[in-house]
Amino acid sequence: MTAIPAEVPDEYAVDQVLGATGLLARLNRAGVVEAADVHVALRAGALCEEADDHVLLALALTVRALRAGSTCLDLGEATAELAELEADGPEVDLAAWRERIAASPLAGEPAVIHVEGDLVFLDRYWREEVQVCRDLLARMALPDDPVDPERLQAGLDRLFPTTGWEEQRAATAIAVNQRTTVLTGGPGTGKTSSVAAVLAVLAEHVAAQSGRPLRAALAAPTGKAAARLSESVSATMGHWPEGAAADRERLAGLEPMTLHRLLGSRPDTRARFRHDRNNRLAYDVVVVDESSMLSLTMMARLLEALRPETRLLLVGDPSQLASIDAGAVLSDLVAGLADRDDVEIAALETSHRFGPRIGALAESIRVGDSDACLAALRSGADEVDFVEDDDVEAALREHLLEGALSLRAAAAVGDGERALALLERHRLLCAHRDGSRGVAWWNRLVERWIGEATGEPIWDEWYVGRPVLVTANDYGLGVFNGDTGVTVRRGGELRVLIRAAGAGGAVRDLAPSRLTDVQTMHAMTIHKSQGSQAREVTVLMPDEESRLLTRELFYTAVTRAEQTVRVVGSEAVLREALARNVRRASGLRERLRRVV
Repeated sequence: MTAIPAEVPDEYAVDQVLGATGLLARLNRAGVVEAADVHVALRAGALCEEADDHVLLALALTVRALRAGSTCLDLGEATAELAELEADGPEVDLAAWRERIAASPLAGEPAVIHVEGDLVFLDRYWREEVQVCRDLLARMALPDDPVDPERLQAGLDRLFPTTGWEEQRAATAIAVNQRTTVLTGGPGTGKTSSVAAVLAVLAEHVAAQSGRPLRAALAAPTGKAAARLSESVSATMGHWPEGAAADRERLAGLEPMTLHRLLGSRPDTRARFRHDRNNRLAYDVVVVDESSMLSLTMMARLLEALRPETRLLLVGDPSQLASIDAGAVLSDLVAGLADRDDVEIAALETSHRFGPRIGALAESIRVGDSDACLAALRSGADEVDFVEDDDVEAALREHLLEGALSLRAAAAVGDGERALALLERHRLLCAHRDGSRGVAWWNRLVERWIGEATGEPIWDEWYVGRPVLVTANDYGLGVFNGDTGVTVRRGGELRVLIRAAGAGGAVRDLAPSRLTDVQTMHAMTIHKSQGSQAREVTVLMPDEESRLLTRELFYTAVTRAEQTVRVVGSEAVLREALARNVRRASGLRERLRRVV
């Protein structure tokens, strides 16, 4: 770690806070805490009349932890981090530090921070954790509304083959008989098949009890994930046997949507929604796919908007990357609920999507077996390719350019369907947005290659064949964060075609000038790729020093591929990735464990 400098700060350095003194100033100059962290600590300290260096440092580190995805600061880990500094660095005793923070006016009333054991929370995230735990436990304490066993068995026999689907049958049986269920599994393990079966059995159950249709909501954190859910559920119902015609009819019209749309976005705030404890959602069951992407705040807002009797089914893969916002809700729930007697987690383990090569690669990454991972990558199989070439641009140029030119050709003649189909064939996934292995660099590089190949340099932002990624919800236009599209030429003008989520696969035909929150998508970040798949995926691994280089990042990227995956990196980078786990400090799992 960087040593702590003692010299006078550079008054022209934008990342240094001139008003900071003592320990906080030294750690700011060392790059341990950023200017934003320090400003929050100093302002809160001034308002609460707190000048203790160690307390302000804890607050700055807590703000830093939130930026990194944690919901709190683990003082034990922070103490170890400070101890790694050079010998002239600060000496921090954990017990004394904890006592000074707990006795601070910042932890008074009203509280800026809360101290629980070795964890330090900002007030908002402490309240959200407490609320999520309380709401979940309250739901589990309610009496169940079990489905008639004979009706359940008949439904399972009708919707699943008698052999080879034991995991899905068991998961369905668990979910229909609980108020709250966590359904976990990797890509291709049959999560969507189980979800569709749960909805079919519950629809029959509600019809038998009350004679009305099932009120069901299907949601996902992003538009792309919602679109994938819609496609997957439709495909699953299409494969049901003829005897399930009544099930298909009862579930007709289901339209997956984003969580923001489900809860009802408000123009005056991004943290609150139209549906809350005073205006609850009127559904019998709410299904949330890609729950690994759920932040603590969104989980809190969802739970408070649910009626007590509403069934909640959270579906996801805890081995994938967590939300870009604070919290790792799905993995916290899996760990926190695992030993409880009042709820059962439904786990699917056998993948049916991948061939054995990609499946073996994904499993080796998930369990952190670097030798098995390298063996799978170097097996010579057609489905898996390992590019260890130092000249990455030369290694990928031909492949990326071929896809970009094919997309441009379809877009130039206005063939929107073909252009959209080509868009889904391949994804170049990067860990970072910036740098020589980042999305911005590769987007510009592919555009330069297109200009060289066609003799028509790309000067304008909008051009024929530009692939785009929507980065914000726009309810007026009917496009949502994660939707993808392509610019085509029609009638002598440029139009942007976007296959929108939650609209039955409908294509939006828009003028480029109407779209503001979009990015070029010759490459995209691995975080943005969650909830989507492509026939072929190229994973551009970051450098060994990257803080994003983790097992979860690698696993998420590889499991976006349906048929072929290409990994670009070195053996050292791969071994480093598998040795690192995402560590997000949280108190949720322990709250769920200790409250019985």
